[in-house]
Amino acid sequence: MSSFRQIYLTLAWRNIWRNKKRTLITMGSVVFAVVLAVLLNSVKEGILVKMQENSVNYFSGAIQIQNPEYWDEKTLENSFEFHDSLGQQVISHTGVSKFTTRLESFILAASDSLTKGALILGIDPQKESKLTKLEDKLVAGTYFGKDDKSVILSSGLAEYLTLEVSDTLVILGQGYHGVSAAGKYPICGLVKHASPELNKQVLYLPLKETQHLFGAYDRCTSMVLGIDNINKAEQIAKELQSNIQGVAVMDWKTLLPELNQMLESERAESAIFLVILYMLISFGIFGTILMMLMERQYEFGVLVATGMRRLKLSGIVVMENIFISVLGAIIGTLLSIPAVLYFHKFPVKLGGDLRDAYENFGFEPIFYFSIEPHIFYSQTVVVFFIALALSFYPIIKLLNLDPIKAMRN
Repeated sequence: MSSFRQIYLTLAWRNIWRNKKRTLITMGSVVFAVVLAVLLNSVKEGILVKMQENSVNYFSGAIQIQNPEYWDEKTLENSFEFHDSLGQQVISHTGVSKFTTRLESFILAASDSLTKGALILGIDPQKESKLTKLEDKLVAGTYFGKDDKSVILSSGLAEYLTLEVSDTLVILGQGYHGVSAAGKYPICGLVKHASPELNKQVLYLPLKETQHLFGAYDRCTSMVLGIDNINKAEQIAKELQSNIQGVAVMDWKTLLPELNQMLESERAESAIFLVILYMLISFGIFGTILMMLMERQYEFGVLVATGMRRLKLSGIVVMENIFISVLGAIIGTLLSIPAVLYFHKFPVKLGGDLRDAYENFGFEPIFYFSIEPHIFYSQTVVVFFIALALSFYPIIKLLNLDPIKAMRN
């Protein structure tokens, strides 16, 4: 039985090279489409994943614990008192790897001649750096030291206020229970966020000093959690919510609904484009099948007339079709791997007006490429099933073949 299968495979392989030009043209179209699909899929997924990382992993966190009323009205009145017992309960939960506490508020940041509304984040310097890699984003100056009472500005905000490291920043705002909040702080460092929007409005102050500034001692507005697998954020948030009373536990999809909707819509658009691309591949493969059936009608008629079973003949034709399609997909995938690896290591940085346009819309002006394995092997799998689906046409034609008419034609 195995020898017969080997014979059929050999026949199918030899048959596709009887007309080398047609085979190479069809295979070339599949190669081109697969390379294009891999590159587009890689850059699209790379950009979306980086966008998610910039907003989730490096700022909001995968999960946040807040006062139940804080989400609807973000004021210091809706902060909550943090206790170590809550931290112990959270960090002991399966899937939670780290956490930090924050005290957030909107204030006026001022230099000698300019003022701007800004978001102040009171942070635990060590825990924040572990969770969001804040220290790695320093572009000037130094990070917070022990018992530090200085401030770190995002570079865009510093540029607007024309401030540099060692200059003094004035902060004006409203504290807990309506008390006046005002302070002058030396700038110890500047950080640059990947998100242009964040880079224009965020400043950081040590948590203890922020609590003192706002008169909100031992209080925080959010507890930000880092988890092992971001895809399990929703599940972990539900489990924590059922275990901890008197707080609201929200995953990143709830915290950043616009980002989640945008990611879903972008992936849907990418899927639609890939469907159109694969439809073009399908037409190319189907055209090859039609030409092959027309050219070899006499041959098929003779084979059936001399006793070859139609089902076995159909199997050989199906194998020919799969050989051409899958071989093209494999070659296309192999050709795309070096390009994707190169652009993954050296992302495409936009310049000029295009860069400004991206930043104005709040996007990082860099094209990242993803190297997730499914981006590569999924193309071959899809092309295989396309070839398999299109093979039903020659099967039906050959099962209904009239050898007399075929030989006359």
